[in-house]
Amino acid sequence: MRDSWARRIDRAVHLAENDEAARPLLTAYSRLLRLQRECSTTIGRAVTRLSGNLESDLAHIRPCVPRILDAMIETGPPLLAEEARRMREQPTSAIDAILLEGWREPSRPQFFPKVVLQPYAEHLATAGLRPIDRTPAPGQTCPFCGGPAQLAILRSVPDGDGGGRLLQCATCFTEWPIRRVLCPHCGEEEERRLGYFRSPAYDYLRIDACDACRHYLKTIDLTRLGLAVPVVDEVAGAPLDLWAAEQGYRKIELNLMGL
Repeated sequence: MRDSWARRIDRAVHLAENDEAARPLLTAYSRLLRLQRECSTTIGRAVTRLSGNLESDLAHIRPCVPRILDAMIETGPPLLAEEARRMREQPTSAIDAILLEGWREPSRPQFFPKVVLQPYAEHLATAGLRPIDRTPAPGQTCPFCGGPAQLAILRSVPDGDGGGRLLQCATCFTEWPIRRVLCPHCGEEEERRLGYFRSPAYDYLRIDACDACRHYLKTIDLTRLGLAVPVVDEVAGAPLDLWAAEQGYRKIELNLMGL
C-alpha cells in the first residue's frame, strides 16, 4: 500500500520537531510534499482521462508547474530559486520539453521534473496505467514505470527468516522484491563485495554499498521501526549520505533534496 501524501507530510513534520539538526532540511522537504500533494489533487481530478503517455497528459499536469516554481522562487535555496526563475520566464512549450526529457530519461538527475512528475506517476500506478513513453533506467528498475530505485525497505515476512527486502521506485513509489544479497545497481552477488553500514543515531537505517560499482542506497528497516515512512525517513538520514560520499560511494538515485 502506498503512503498517502498526508502521512508523508505528518512524518516529516514529526521528525523535524524531534531532530533539531535535521529541522531545516525536513521543514523544506515538508513544504515540497505539500506542493506535491496539491499537484496530486489537481491531477487526481483528471485521473480518468490520463493515458500513460505524458505528451498526451501534459494538459492535466501543467497547472501544477507555476505553483511549484513560484514556491521555489520564494523559499527555495539560491540555486533552485534561480533555476525556477529562469523556467518561469520560459514559454509553456519549453517547460513541456523539460518535463518530457525528465520523464523519458528517468536516470537524469533533474529536480523540477521529478517534483512535478512523482504525483503523476503515482496516479498512473494506482490506476494501473502503465507508462508507454519511458526508457528504463540502468540496473534494477521499477517493473511498473522503469524508474530507478530510490531506497530499499526491509519488512517482516510471515513465517520467514528475517525481513523481506523490497526496492521503492524514485518516480511512482511502486515497491518490488529483490534478493537480500544483490547490488541493485550492477547486480553484484559476491557477499564480500557488498557492505552494510549503520550509525547508532539511526539504528533503523543503513547504507547498502557495493564495492564493485561503488554505488549505494539507503535501507529503511521497518522490522526495527514500523512507524517509519520510507521516502521521508530516507531524507531524514542525510548524515548517512554524507558519510557514504566521504567513503567514495555514489548514490544510485538522489532524493528530492539532492542527497
